[in-house]
Amino acid sequence: MKANEKTNVMRVLDGRKIAYESHSYEADPTLSGEQIAGILGEDPDKVFKTLVTQGKSGAYYVFVVPVKEELDLKKAAKACGEKAVAMIKQKDLLPLTGYVHGGCSPIGMKKQFKTFIHKTAAGHDKYRVYG
Repeated sequence: MKANEKTNVMRVLDGRKIAYESHSYEADPTLSGEQIAGILGEDPDKVFKTLVTQGKSGAYYVFVVPVKEELDLKKAAKACGEKAVAMIKQKDLLPLTGYVHGGCSPIGMKKQFKTFIHKTAAGHDKYRVYG
């Protein structure tokens, strides 16, 4: 992303007059969330990743979890009332959400999906948009 380029989430926040500070980095699917947090000088305990899944029913669900953790698919399925959920394929992320791997936000997706945010996110007083 170019420094002056707006992402979907920025457009949503602008439209709602919500102040934000954006930071850019080159999306690299080989980097972990913890590595990206380090590149950006952020505490990995305060950085979250956005994961998109598909339930057995065909419905899509978004999960926002700490970068240090893996999504427990069984717990995720239970949370959204599905028999099972699976991560979507990386190639399907952009057409479905409008975001690339490593730059996906739960805000500003092409369609609105039921979103689950990890309970530890409630304890933060500031959120940053990365992409």
